[in-house]
Amino acid sequence: MSSSNAEIKDAVKEKYAQAALRVTSGASSCCSASPASDRCDPITSNLYDTNETAGLPDEAVHASLGCGNPTALAQLRAGETVLDLGSGGGIDVLLSARRVGPSGKAYGLDMTDEMLALARENQRKAGVENVEFLKGEIENIPLPGDSVDVIVSNCVINLSADKDRVLREAFRVLKPGGRLAVSDVVVVGDVPAEIRRHVELWVGCIAGALQDSDYAAKLQAAGFESISIEPTRVYSIEDARQFLTAQGIDVDRIAPAVDGKFMSAFIRAVKPAVGSRAASEHS
Repeated sequence: MSSSNAEIKDAVKEKYAQAALRVTSGASSCCSASPASDRCDPITSNLYDTNETAGLPDEAVHASLGCGNPTALAQLRAGETVLDLGSGGGIDVLLSARRVGPSGKAYGLDMTDEMLALARENQRKAGVENVEFLKGEIENIPLPGDSVDVIVSNCVINLSADKDRVLREAFRVLKPGGRLAVSDVVVVGDVPAEIRRHVELWVGCIAGALQDSDYAAKLQAAGFESISIEPTRVYSIEDARQFLTAQGIDVDRIAPAVDGKFMSAFIRAVKPAVGSRAASEHS
């Protein structure tokens, strides 16, 4: 791993460890609040309705640092095996476990000890048995090939410095016909590098959100088909005004280069079934 990749991974681990500790201490998990404000940004708020979160520990809800609600969009079915990449405090794993029922299984994968401890405590409080939290990296998933029906992820793949490897690993562990259904931040069009860097600091503490076309190309290169990218929340410059102003940025000056270009999206793709893959290889 290059030093830059290692630095990114260490920075992500530190941010999420601190977020877990803040939740454990009863404070906000928000890592994107500026020094001038203790408010959460709109990216990680209002993602789950109260019917979904009823019965879940408050800590699981407060530890959510995602940008969407992939479990609601993934159309999970009873008996399926689900894997959440970058499971954090465990909210999407616990919701997935409910949806697949006792005959199914939900795995959560995270590299941060503090988040894993929080997630396991949330599982205990929720009394959910068909869940297992694994320690590991999304670039090296500690599960055998062809073992998972559905992969979900909530604003985590953008944090990886090696997204190609993440998607290849997701493809490997999915069963033939398995589905990828993730929420992530994407960029539409070109954004100047300096402006992009500042906006990414605001957008859920991320670095390296892909352009939507690049995301689709990487999924295709990994072997996926039936790829779709559906915007779920488009961020305006007004959403980020307070944060960017605190960073010393002239918001009105950069607005034309930013408005409408950063968004949360629901990204779907399918691993070809054995029959269709064989047919395509001989066509």
